[in-house]
Amino acid sequence: MTERQVSRCDVLVIGGGAAGVAAAVELAGAGLSVELAEQRAALGGAYHRQPAGRASKVHARGRRQWSRLVDALERNGVAPRLRHVFLGVDSNGLAMLDDRAGSRVVAVRPRALVIAVGAVERVLPRPGWQLPGIMTAGGLQMILKEGGSPPPGDILIAGNGPLTVALASDLARLGRPPVALVEAGDPFARPAAAMRLASHPGLAVEAAGHLAHVLAGRVPWLRGTRLTAIEPRDGRLAATLRDRRGNARTIAADIVALHDGIRPNDFGLPAASGDEPVVIRAGDCREALGIRAAVADGRHAARQVIARLAPGRPARVDGTVARQRGAQSILGDLFRPVDGADPLAALPDETVLCRCEGRTAGELRAMLAEGDLSPREIRLNGRFGMGLCQGRFCADNVLHLVAASRPGGPVEPALRLGRDRWPARPVSIAALAADDEPRGS
Repeated sequence: MTERQVSRCDVLVIGGGAAGVAAAVELAGAGLSVELAEQRAALGGAYHRQPAGRASKVHARGRRQWSRLVDALERNGVAPRLRHVFLGVDSNGLAMLDDRAGSRVVAVRPRALVIAVGAVERVLPRPGWQLPGIMTAGGLQMILKEGGSPPPGDILIAGNGPLTVALASDLARLGRPPVALVEAGDPFARPAAAMRLASHPGLAVEAAGHLAHVLAGRVPWLRGTRLTAIEPRDGRLAATLRDRRGNARTIAADIVALHDGIRPNDFGLPAASGDEPVVIRAGDCREALGIRAAVADGRHAARQVIARLAPGRPARVDGTVARQRGAQSILGDLFRPVDGADPLAALPDETVLCRCEGRTAGELRAMLAEGDLSPREIRLNGRFGMGLCQGRFCADNVLHLVAASRPGGPVEPALRLGRDRWPARPVSIAALAADDEPRGS
């Protein structure tokens, strides 16, 4: 790729959600040249994802704020590159984008890079979690936002955290309440945390609205209960539940939506260096604080970049991020699982850990019994994290079991299944082989 084929800009923003668009608006408003890349065919991210056809009831929240951001983006002359997947930065400082519409890889040489690719959903492995008909709660929520209606069949929601309540509320409002909402925590048993939530009135009102729809839909909310296994039965899914007293029951459903929290989407992203391009993370990619913090954090990331590219202009701090950090702490206390036991410790050996490669908990335990293996050996010899997702979904769980097998050894954050490196996403051979058309510099 020649220099004539490389675009140049002051800042390349990756991610067209609230944080990324807010950062692009702030940067362009400061007079910097900005490019914005979004992997989907429309801006919006997870929260503001645009529905197909008619407007979706579950997408109404925050519409006015989002409209203002998109209008400001247009006024500042930032034309987003849609259907462009960020691959990484090469050794020469070129940011590589997979242009899915044009089936080619394009390069941009930015002075700074703002990465705002959101959060990823955590799902703990259970026996049977790899079966057809099982999806993440976030994935089902995206179906509702894009299509306006849920898939056919009875739906069971299970896991931990406020997103499960929001999803149950969305389904109830659409006339399809889930057969049950299974929650490992019990917010009703933690009145002190509930009282603290009153200091965040917007969040409290939203929570009350969700609960009202769940109650109106007569959704059984099984608090202090875990989904421990799923198996196919009579053409449906049979979910085994165990409550805080150890009592077990089974609920049948056609679809099971699982959710066990969220974490920053930092997979494959090397630590930022002092060389160009300057790399700054924003929004849930940096710290999973939710939509209320995303816009403020995007603007703060932009101000950090401005301060780096234009010395003498300090990055002004917005208190919104710290405030939402406190709100997330309250929610964490409210939804803390009643059973404090390690949910992975008692996994049956046949439980699949790595769905891409079909590797099980028993196979990992057998490897660990052979000696003190490094994460690299576990990856290469055991094939854990070697599939299509490259450990994006299994690495945390694998490393958790590795750490638990080493009393007094390294704690989980010190372990890495594979080193972080560009590219962040796989790229097709066809796109790599395609001839690049010259682009203006």
